[in-house]
Amino acid sequence: MSWKLHNAMWPGLVGKEEGSEQPPISLDRMLQLTKDTEVAGRGFDGVDLFLCNPHLDIDAGEDEIKRLADGIADAGLNIGSVVAPVWPGAGGGSAMGDDADMFVSAVEKSCRYAKILNEHGVRQYGSIRIDSATSVEAWDSDRLGNTKKIADTFRRSGEIAQGYGEKLVAEGEICWGGMHSWQQMTNLLEETGMPETVGFQADLAHTYLYLLGYNAEEDRLLDTGYSDEQFWEAYATMTKALRPWTFDFHVAQNDGTVHGSGSHDKTGRHCKADDPNGKLDVVRCASHWLLDENGHQRPEIKHLCWDGCMFDNKDLETPSTWQQVLQLMQQVNQLKLAQV
Repeated sequence: MSWKLHNAMWPGLVGKEEGSEQPPISLDRMLQLTKDTEVAGRGFDGVDLFLCNPHLDIDAGEDEIKRLADGIADAGLNIGSVVAPVWPGAGGGSAMGDDADMFVSAVEKSCRYAKILNEHGVRQYGSIRIDSATSVEAWDSDRLGNTKKIADTFRRSGEIAQGYGEKLVAEGEICWGGMHSWQQMTNLLEETGMPETVGFQADLAHTYLYLLGYNAEEDRLLDTGYSDEQFWEAYATMTKALRPWTFDFHVAQNDGTVHGSGSHDKTGRHCKADDPNGKLDVVRCASHWLLDENGHQRPEIKHLCWDGCMFDNKDLETPSTWQQVLQLMQQVNQLKLAQV
């Protein structure tokens, strides 16, 4: 079994603003850092993109998009999943608010952009990432009603995605209302009711915090000082609920804390691959998402992406960061049935 190995480009943007201590890193630089990384004779196969300025213009003309695709293909890289700019300030709006039409419009623009990449040939697999783009506090004012509103926006977006042959995936970040716990994420996907089109993007850093009940104490599956046996029992409970919805996967490490920078609210901290404080057996955790209950590779997932969201720029600019990442991803890519 083998998956394509991708690097995310948005760590060059998320939580970083012009003039801050952590300014954005250009798309060209992120691509170069990815291209330059090699372990045991193998590099990254591709990248996942954030369809937002300053990396790129989602409203760009077809010729401009094809030039971008040419450049990435010439670097020997594919494009996999893309992130739709559904958030206020990025061109979208809350999925449960008065700006839901802007959310849907951002999804439609992303589908159009992805279609051009597909026709070019640089993109042959992957999903389109979305979130509820609203706070947990706003959602909490009317839990059932607001979940229904978000689900309605997700369905509208899913119908557009269907027309383009795309899948939408909601990433389980604890900072987004209606998606901030494993149980609420499951409820939202069930309420949306489009299991072939609107699913889940499992990120190891974020889903670990699901177990700890950050922002949703009632859905906590692990208490402080949990045992190894308790961890894997809880992990099985979470993945049993969300794995059937999972189309997209992020390899990541987490130290059990939350982190935020710039305009990005606190969410699961993404740690370096060799972080001594990392709490996860990354390979074993990955097996729970990537393999079905019989230990077979799930065909829905074609590639793995490393998410180093909100890494410090000095770490992003350090070659050893990426070598350690790629080495860990290669280990995930060698999953054996006995590890389930």
